[in-house]
Amino acid sequence: MKRANFTDEQIIGILEEHQVGATCPELCDKYGMSTRTFYSWKARFDLPQASGSDRIERLENENAKLKKMLVEQMLALETVKEEVALRKVTLPSHEAP
Repeated sequence: MKRANFTDEQIIGILEEHQVGATCPELCDKYGMSTRTFYSWKARFDLPQASGSDRIERLENENAKLKKMLVEQMLALETVKEEVALRKVTLPSHEAP
């Protein structure tokens, strides 16, 4: 059987769905996991009633990380573009005599 890999954020989201009212069998069918997996996640994370502010804070932290990654990639791309432009200028052209 194929093993599904869930991130901690995804697991917490599934557990929050359960807190809101979804049943364990519904969630297991929806996400393709066993009830044993669900209850082991529940024991591992042992979520108190998560408030909306906790979720917002997690999302803001994830957003900040993603923005930082984007800036790093944009800077790397700009560096590559500058190097390519410099090489075009410094390389002699091959013209026929």
